Amino acid sequence: MSLMTKLGLRTLVASCLITVGGAANAQLNVLVTGVGATQFPIATANFAGEANSPQQVAAIVRADLARSGKFTNIDAGSAPISENDSVDLGSWKAKGANAFVAGSVNKLANGQYEVRFKLYDTVKGESLGGLVLQSPPSGLRMTAHKVSDYIYQKLLGDRGVFATRLSYVIKTGNRFQLQISDSDGQDAHIALSSPEPIISPAWSPDGTKVAYVSFEKKKPIVYVHDLPTGRRVMISDQKGNNSAPAWSPDGRTLAVALSRTGNTQIFAVNSDGSGLRRLTQGTTIDTEPTYSPDGRWIYFTSDRGGQPQIYKMPAQGESAGSAQRVTFTGNYNTSPKISPDGKELAYISRTGGGFKLYIQDLQSGVATALTDTTHDESPSFAANGQYILYATQVNGRGVLAAVSTDGRTRQILSVQGGIVREPSWGPFMQ
Repeated sequence: MSLMTKLGLRTLVASCLITVGGAANAQLNVLVTGVGATQFPIATANFAGEANSPQQVAAIVRADLARSGKFTNIDAGSAPISENDSVDLGSWKAKGANAFVAGSVNKLANGQYEVRFKLYDTVKGESLGGLVLQSPPSGLRMTAHKVSDYIYQKLLGDRGVFATRLSYVIKTGNRFQLQISDSDGQDAHIALSSPEPIISPAWSPDGTKVAYVSFEKKKPIVYVHDLPTGRRVMISDQKGNNSAPAWSPDGRTLAVALSRTGNTQIFAVNSDGSGLRRLTQGTTIDTEPTYSPDGRWIYFTSDRGGQPQIYKMPAQGESAGSAQRVTFTGNYNTSPKISPDGKELAYISRTGGGFKLYIQDLQSGVATALTDTTHDESPSFAANGQYILYATQVNGRGVLAAVSTDGRTRQILSVQGGIVREPSWGPFMQ
């Protein structure tokens, strides 16, 4: 399959979008396989008062920690334990838990819910602090994810991504939906609905907007969709194809792939649609741009060397410095994404007739396959850089998958009766 043929499948698909709201019926189911090199044993007791709340906060926390592949949940029994209760940390240590969590959920007079919790180190016999969080009933799941993030950071030293969000496209029957969900695939809401495919969603750095490609005017046009309001703005409606939007780290600019000059080239446009400028100057195909986290570079796919490979150029374009080839493992590499720390490159490589997710250390150039599937596409780093979300096929059916960057922990996110593709992992929320 040629570069134009493969990438054309992602850019030459007509879609007629209808803005809708409300919850989605199809929720992602998550199957976790594999575990980390070491797992942290932790006991999370049922929170006092949560039986009378809309969400079982402690159960969500336990599921988050298990899904990460980095924790083992020690049975804490069924009795609720409040953050104010006296806790015998020695007994929890004897049960095998190196950490213990207790908390409470209380409904306030204004209808909000207050969640309080404390995290304990049972080995050192001391408190590691906690939080007091308030939310409306509809926000309790996200509040639980914030509890999980606190635990993850305190015990592992890295920021958790449980309170981030995912976007993806679900096909059920003849309908396509762009959905926004929690990081565990739950609490999904429909941002867009269409009788035709929706492609290439990309999160803004502040997590409030998603850019995407729409064919509703009988040609591919790039829009930016404001998630809180549902309002959308046309960003690029140039002659030919408008595709592959990617945000700059400051959210002021999008890189896009346009065929207005014949062959597809990379351009930049301001986030309000003004100030279009050309960045690549080649006579071949340049597409799939993505910014480095520091905003200095744009990585992109090009067949300027004969076969598609990944290159990088200054964010100002090739006029500011020539493009440099980045991938040398394999002869067909596409879909670059850079880790949040700027040290690793995720991409899709054609190997043995299939397409697999690879990760490359940008300093050493060493590339490693992360999957055992053969239809991988659309990689997207978690905001903490420790996981990669991507689309693939299992038993001939489109699913989402997430893999830790060390390859040890894997998740399959699937929809009953539906096909899910086009994933993008959202940023840390402000």
